[in-house]
Amino acid sequence: MIKQFTIKTSKRNEFIDITTQVQDIVGEIPEGVATVFTPHTTTGITINENADPDVPLDILQKLESLVPQRDNYSHMEGNSDAHIKASLFGSSVRVIVKDCQLLLGTWQSIFFCEFDGPRTRKFYVQV
Repeated sequence: MIKQFTIKTSKRNEFIDITTQVQDIVGEIPEGVATVFTPHTTTGITINENADPDVPLDILQKLESLVPQRDNYSHMEGNSDAHIKASLFGSSVRVIVKDCQLLLGTWQSIFFCEFDGPRTRKFYVQV
């Protein structure tokens, strides 16, 4: 089963928690693996802490210092930083499903990572 989701981002760089959407898909699957994938070259998918909202903010702040928006890039579109950030995170994650639940850690959430927003984006979940 594959389900497509549409998401609207509101900032150039942001993490959006998509755990609930993914859990809704696996809610009737007793056991398996869920793959979450984004087809965009300037977005990523990651799993990290969501109990403290400062964690995603700290990650984004550190990314901006490591890979600034403006630098000596050759790519003419002006979004080379977004391509680099997306490559660092990757375009997908896989999560084990057991008893109709994502096997995430206590503090873990699945995040859609926008690095070239705001835009309307897609992501897919396959179980």
